[in-house]
Amino acid sequence: MQPRCLFILPFLLLSLFVHAQIGVGAKAPKGAKVYLDGSKKSLHKNWTYWEGPRFSAAMPIKWPVVKNPAGKGKAVSSNDPAGAGGKYGAADIVTKKAFRDFRLHVEFLIAKPGGNSGVYLQNRYEIQVLDGDSTAHGMAAVINEEASPYYPYNGVGKWNAYDIVFRAARFENGQRTEKAMVTMYFNGVKVHTNRQINQVWGGPNSGIDGGNDGGKGITDTPGGLKLQAEGHEVLYRNVWIEELDLMKADTDIMKK
Repeated sequence: MQPRCLFILPFLLLSLFVHAQIGVGAKAPKGAKVYLDGSKKSLHKNWTYWEGPRFSAAMPIKWPVVKNPAGKGKAVSSNDPAGAGGKYGAADIVTKKAFRDFRLHVEFLIAKPGGNSGVYLQNRYEIQVLDGDSTAHGMAAVINEEASPYYPYNGVGKWNAYDIVFRAARFENGQRTEKAMVTMYFNGVKVHTNRQINQVWGGPNSGIDGGNDGGKGITDTPGGLKLQAEGHEVLYRNVWIEELDLMKADTDIMKK
């Protein structure tokens, strides 16, 4: 007979995880890694440019570190010169580490009306960051899959937070058997629950598998977290990731 503690331990660990703080200012729990704290050091240590078909920047990363316009500290701006004019894919940044299942916390501030960026899970699936748009292409939407849950948005000039649990697609013999899945809180409000993600949108300039069968040719390749540069003053800070191994098709494991 195995010691009872071996059966109890996983439940204790899960309990610690699901009760972790969410929302603006949430601190990384034990086991998570901070990938962007607003400093130049964290930017250059943990990130690189994504060299997709439209890539036109050059290392080192040109995303500027700026003073926090809504409080203390600093943040990193997505306003890379190569992305001017909305040229997505020209200067997007991606973590050097690739992921499968994970919990993500990311905070962003849109400095001006109409500000546009995006958070890409596994450098595939975009969670939109776009002021003023409540369509399926708008703020906090799993892009092009359902209408934007716009209502928890704090507005221009204020910090916002996405808390996301993501489960990668599953495969057998090279064929996708389970779609990627996401549960997400937006500023502490649950807006997606076990939402399956059908495909990659935006074509080959958007990320991994975007050019495969019109975005439907998903592969079993891990990918990094990507942040999009579109020539707008969208700031990021407090980005952390906790790697997971979600055996069940269930991402609804966070609690406020």
